[in-house]
Amino acid sequence: MTSSFIRTVPAILALGIASIGFSAVAQTATPGPAPAAPMTAPQAAPARPMAPAMAPATTPAQPTVGEKAVDGAKRAGAATKRTAKKAGNATKRAAKKTGNVISNTASKAAGGVRAAGHKIGEKIPGTAEHAAATGK
Repeated sequence: MTSSFIRTVPAILALGIASIGFSAVAQTATPGPAPAAPMTAPQAAPARPMAPAMAPATTPAQPTVGEKAVDGAKRAGAATKRTAKKAGNATKRAAKKTGNVISNTASKAAGGVRAAGHKIGEKIPGTAEHAAATGK
């Protein structure tokens, strides 16, 4: 057996099982509309709808699809602006911290170089460090 055959067997099995499932779903009977109950007593006529002038004014008008799209675009723009502002502020804070770390590291390195220079200078005759160390 080759490795390509081993890779295709699970795919073939999955497709076969799926086709069986699809055919089983297609064969199930869908429930039809419920049979109407026989009328035994006369029913009252349906009530007339209210006239538009009498309709209660408490129901707000539904926004149209265009209004919804404009509102969604405004919200998305506001969210993008907020997120960009937060990201900009985070970048500023990170840059400040990075600058502080670099400054501290550079200061420590310079201090180390100066200390090493003083130690070397103490051993070389004719330098200020040598005179200070030996008292001459």
